[in-house]
Parts: sequence; C-alpha cells; structure tokens
Amino acid sequence: MTITYTPRGVCSQQMIVGAENGVITECRIVGGCSGNSKGLCRLVVGRELDDVISRLQGTTCGAKSTSCPDQLSKALTLLKEQGA
Repeated sequence: MTITYTPRGVCSQQMIVGAENGVITECRIVGGCSGNSKGLCRLVVGRELDDVISRLQGTTCGAKSTSCPDQLSKALTLLKEQGA
C-alpha cells in the first residue's frame, strides 16, 4: 500500500510512502533539502513502521514545532492506520 501525504509546517511539499506487512517499502520526499530527504528515505526503507514512527515523532527543526522527520512519522502513522 502506498499513500501520498502533504506535510505541514516544513519545507518539503509531499511525501510518498509505502509499506507491506508493517515494513516500509517506499519513501520519496518532494521539496525541502534534497540531500537530507534522500538520506532519510534510505534510512527508513526496509525498517518496521512502528520503530521508525517512534524514533522520528516529535523531532523539531529550529524554532518550528515539527520537522521533515516528524512529518514523515505522521505520514507513516497514517499509512499504518490504513492497514499497511
């Protein structure tokens, strides 16, 4: 299952994430810092949804109350809720 998520309060504009049997199979982040986004996606693909969600949620960026990793955790939570 794959979903497209629109992050809020960050530089990235779109997150495309997929998972099967609780394991992340796809991650693409559009916009924001290209290198960090690519690196983040490489780190999460192949990992368990619950593990990645718990590690990323609540991460902030500067004075913002969220970050691209935090928004990715929200996208993954939505994916999990939809049955991935």
